[in-house]
Amino acid sequence: MYLSWRAAALVALGLVPTVIWPGYASVRWWWLLCLLLVALDVGLAPSPRRLVVVREPEGDRVRLGEPLGANLLVTNPLRRRVTGRLRDAWQPSAGLVPRDHRLRVRAGERVRLRQRLVPTRRGDVRADRVTIRTGGPLGLAGRQHSRELPGRVRALHPFPARRHVPSRLAVLRQLDGRAASRTRGQGTEFDSLRDYVDGDDVRSIDWRATARRRNLVVRTWQPEQHKRIIVVVDASRTSAGRIGDVPRLDSAMDAALLLVALAGHARDRVEVVAGDQEVRVRTGGAEGTKVLADVIHDLAPVHPVLLEASWPRLVSAFTGRGNRRGLVVLLTALEPAAVEEGLLPVLPALVAHHRVVVASVADPSVEALAAVRGSAGDAYAAAAAERTLMLRRRTATAIERLGASVVDASPDELPPRLADHYLMLKRHGLL
Repeated sequence: MYLSWRAAALVALGLVPTVIWPGYASVRWWWLLCLLLVALDVGLAPSPRRLVVVREPEGDRVRLGEPLGANLLVTNPLRRRVTGRLRDAWQPSAGLVPRDHRLRVRAGERVRLRQRLVPTRRGDVRADRVTIRTGGPLGLAGRQHSRELPGRVRALHPFPARRHVPSRLAVLRQLDGRAASRTRGQGTEFDSLRDYVDGDDVRSIDWRATARRRNLVVRTWQPEQHKRIIVVVDASRTSAGRIGDVPRLDSAMDAALLLVALAGHARDRVEVVAGDQEVRVRTGGAEGTKVLADVIHDLAPVHPVLLEASWPRLVSAFTGRGNRRGLVVLLTALEPAAVEEGLLPVLPALVAHHRVVVASVADPSVEALAAVRGSAGDAYAAAAAERTLMLRRRTATAIERLGASVVDASPDELPPRLADHYLMLKRHGLL
């Protein structure tokens, strides 16, 4: 049951007879009249429990910031018309528009209430329940009923770096089509025979062909296809910091997705691991372009956790699945304390078996702060910024001394720079 503003207006209207006929009797009779009218209105209101409400979503996933239809289908099995209101309850981050609907459903009719979701936060957004109010003929009161009507939509990463995919795919196609991609004496798939030249590996000499031609002949091999690419996304406390209005984790994911897109088109075998103290996501392992959709879907509910990363556990998530050499990309922050205590101890063993790249999202505001020296306050802020930059450079140098590469760039520059590094490795046959 609920009361409308008309019930309050009716009670306030009782001041008129009270002034004309002052006394407790007029107040009591007026209150009794109001209660009778309200009870009559509630009794004549249709039961909201009888209405059948079904969700009719247009999909179960949507890219962050884009709209998705999440309509409701309301059926009136009663023999009378139902008027009232309906409110659908979703998480605030779901961005439901509109939240309230006016109901006018004739007997036996089915109506569709159109609404849309525009999620403002990556991950799963859920619906809780719907609340229906049906009013009586006087509009004083009515019946109200809430029922659970679960629903779930996954808001995916917007992947703004996808704009770089066409240009990098053009470079990748050039690499795939070059004859120079066949290297001498390396690879696992036989390509052709040619004459021996100084510098060739003697192990590549084909002695049978040499006997037939009476001069030294060597085998050439195609470089091994289907490389193993492992992308590790650090979702610990260092990824919770915001650069501009975007968490560092989301910027790191953007770079990871661009790399996954390129590696999928290159027919490499891509694996993605994300976690902090625990492994939250382990996905991929397939070849082709389908892996990108799977990675975007699986990474969507991963959010930063205010704990230090357990690098031994994250590394064991993919080293335990085979010792095949590959490219390992670690997306983490170049924070000296976290890197020195967590990442550096595991790097030597990792570099011994894989080619390792550490990619980090840099804050461009720190460099801007270091360039301002106008006042004494600016000078102190610039000194702090310079110290921060110096510590990052020192950390990057320590990583490079262990044999890993470092890609440190702003959120907008990191995805293309990491993609270009991957293409460079392919160009030189270093994978």
